[in-house]
Amino acid sequence: MSEPGRATAIQGLSVREVRAREPGLGSGLCALLLDSVAYGASIGFLSSLTRDTAERYWDEVFDALGERVRLWVAQIDGDVVGAVQVTPCLKPNGRHRGDLQKLLVHSEFRRHGVATALMDMAERSAARAGLSLLVLDTIRGCDAERLYQRRGWQRAGAIPDYAGTPDGVLHDTVYYYKIIGR
Repeated sequence: MSEPGRATAIQGLSVREVRAREPGLGSGLCALLLDSVAYGASIGFLSSLTRDTAERYWDEVFDALGERVRLWVAQIDGDVVGAVQVTPCLKPNGRHRGDLQKLLVHSEFRRHGVATALMDMAERSAARAGLSLLVLDTIRGCDAERLYQRRGWQRAGAIPDYAGTPDGVLHDTVYYYKIIGR
């Protein structure tokens, strides 16, 4: 039996990088985004998020894949249960860094190692691509913040009332960084 609050691995979980638009993948990613927002994830969307808006969002991500965005998905038996993105800095003085963003795990699969598997893959891939620094932001005190701390991310600071949850309530945002690939 696992310790309370610790992840238990899910049989059949696979994580892979998505390099181009794939038939059917957008539908699973839309469902993941809608579920994440419905369960309170502060990822830039309000509770009024519609499927059309979610589809447009993923279309933009697919269009940016490659140099501007890297995307990893977690799947079980072909069903999307998680995703994460890294956006490398394109400025000449920042080509060593990237933003880890939109870490999403479907509500039915949280606390089972999906986020850890996604972050492992994203961090390793970013390091292989030549990045040495990743940054991210999250709501102060949320479950994700504890995950980042356990994974060795360092707190850089907080900004009061920076971002809202899907219900529109403002919360402090905490910034984290992690040195990778050294």
